[in-house]
Amino acid sequence: MLRISTEQNVVSLAIALEGPIAGPWAAALSQTWGESAPSLGKRQLLIDLRNATDADAIGIRILREIYSQTAARFLTSNPWTRHVAEEITRG
Repeated sequence: MLRISTEQNVVSLAIALEGPIAGPWAAALSQTWGESAPSLGKRQLLIDLRNATDADAIGIRILREIYSQTAARFLTSNPWTRHVAEEITRG
């Protein structure tokens, strides 16, 4: 199960992902982004992958789409999350 939480302030909108970004949980991320995107405005988007545990091709595709729309900054904590962030930002 993927836990998704959002936090907003004047400077940024943060989306924290905890668990697998895969299967139906990837769709939940897409839905959360669709609901959050209109409120982003000129703020920076932060995607917190520090507690993500896995990502399938659909999850990576959704993260790439979000990145291509926003140039989001990824927060990472280990080699796997750094690899995922690098793969997404390289396009």
